[in-house]
Amino acid sequence: MKRIYTSEAVKQKGEKIKLAGWVHSRRLHGKIIFMDLRDKEGLIQLTFLPGNEALYQLADSIRDEWVIEVIGTVNERPDNAKNENLATGGIEVVVEKLTVLNEAKTTPFEINNDAKVGEETRLKYRYLDIRRSKMKRNLFIRHKVIKLIRDYMDKRGFTEIETPILTKSTPEGARDFLVPSRLHPGMFYALPQAPQQLKQLLMVAGVEKYFQLARCFRDEDLRGDRQPEFTQFDLEMSFVKPENIINLIEKLYLKIIQNLIIFDKTLSKKLTFNPFIRIDHQEAMDKYGTDKPDLRQDKNDPNELAFAWIINWPLFEWNKDENRYDACHHVFTSPKEEDLELLDKDPLKVRSLQYDLVLNGCEIGGGSIRNHRKEVQEKIF
Repeated sequence: MKRIYTSEAVKQKGEKIKLAGWVHSRRLHGKIIFMDLRDKEGLIQLTFLPGNEALYQLADSIRDEWVIEVIGTVNERPDNAKNENLATGGIEVVVEKLTVLNEAKTTPFEINNDAKVGEETRLKYRYLDIRRSKMKRNLFIRHKVIKLIRDYMDKRGFTEIETPILTKSTPEGARDFLVPSRLHPGMFYALPQAPQQLKQLLMVAGVEKYFQLARCFRDEDLRGDRQPEFTQFDLEMSFVKPENIINLIEKLYLKIIQNLIIFDKTLSKKLTFNPFIRIDHQEAMDKYGTDKPDLRQDKNDPNELAFAWIINWPLFEWNKDENRYDACHHVFTSPKEEDLELLDKDPLKVRSLQYDLVLNGCEIGGGSIRNHRKEVQEKIF
């Protein structure tokens, strides 16, 4: 008999099925033993009746997180015993055969609830942590979102291209992680902070529309929202204006938010601005004192999303310590056409074609139009 998932059992009423998974919980009601079996699709109730003594005794010995396989008949639960909060809450499986695949020791924290557990303990027992519903849901939803991104970009003519991980060190904002070369003693590869130069190579090569879910590595001090490695949705386009990029990304985010509800109804969100609001960098600094303002109407609402584009950034900022001009974004960012004459007169007043996407006070994305004119780039240098 072929094993099926718990989610498939609802269509098998009156049929005999085989299930396998982890014992999520067990309880004794009178002389009947009930267990909730967990697999990747969810939970289902197993019922053990006292008629079969050997089966009943084996079921009575089982504890949480044991791995079992069962064969039984799918029955509809009585109306007063149905669980409307569970996809399989209207059925149960009356078990006829039970096999213990693996026993389990008492876990260091409960798997069947999302009670707060110290991060050190969670990471030590990561395989147990991922069994918990919240963590597992995060992985499944991330998969759905990434698939949505890939489909969205593919339909718009983008090509997903994987760029190298072992590269040459580049002068970016953070320190590089280095990997020693066995074949060339004293020489090192660097892990990329972002695919900056590599995606520019693709644009020069005529690819025109590239994207990647890129792994990025930065050897910098840890913070609550910073870690040594992370995944970045990276893209590059040729022959475009900021409006093209902003519209592309905004529509993608709106599609993700819309589909989150399809993935999980509890992920329903309230948008403060639709379309996203756009704020000049200078206005953001004057009005909010920050280039990533939190624009939620109710800061206590965890489901409110206040997206904002910060545009018209200055091209330069003054570095007092080094007594020089530094690029606000990077040195290849294009200045606004109407501000070109200010490069010689007043560089700090030159605005750039840079744009950041801010959500609830956090920068979640950003980019710029590259400078493709040699004479302007030489002047910036």
